[in-house]
Amino acid sequence: MKPLLETVFETDDYIVVNKPSGLLTMPGRGPAASEKNLLALLTQALKRPMFVVHRLDKDASGLILFAKNGAAHRYFSLLFETKEIKKKYLVAVEGHIGEKRGEIDKPIQAYGSGRMGVGFNGKASVTRYETLERYKKADLLEVELITGRRHQIRVHMYYIEHPVIGDRLYGDPAKQAAYPRLMLHSYSLEFKDPAGKRKLLKADPPKDFLSVLPFL
Repeated sequence: MKPLLETVFETDDYIVVNKPSGLLTMPGRGPAASEKNLLALLTQALKRPMFVVHRLDKDASGLILFAKNGAAHRYFSLLFETKEIKKKYLVAVEGHIGEKRGEIDKPIQAYGSGRMGVGFNGKASVTRYETLERYKKADLLEVELITGRRHQIRVHMYYIEHPVIGDRLYGDPAKQAAYPRLMLHSYSLEFKDPAGKRKLLKADPPKDFLSVLPFL
């Protein structure tokens, strides 16, 4: 049985793990407050305080980085702020996108009830994508986040009328309920670490992601 915490890379300053779908990045609120979260599991496993640098949605899977000390937290937070970390995702979306490559440059803002959306008062948000595979009723994309807004990929794909497969928040709940998970996987992180070393880390999509593809 695969361990819940899969370490992809680790140093004295930071750790990159491969998060499974269905696990919160950090403690939730309200009914979700009692659910397991990756921050608590790492803190317990490593027996030290951990620092959140970025997040993945609960139902997404893949690479996520945590800092082990305040200096590393400041360093990586600045990298994310200045867009010096490249984040790429594998995303299956409903329907067929016409062009092989594209960019969505639309501001995103909060609308309440946990939903985000494109809006004139939102923060600048840029998503780039390339079609990797075309299935009968869906496309598999490689998506690169130029900015890092909450639910950015999900919101932008919904905006162009190609919601992420399995997304019950932005897609049609009845239609998306047929899929066991959100088809969004963080598969690549590229950055220069605090020691000045260039790192390119990758994680293949898990079985619960791959098992959906034949049905798309």
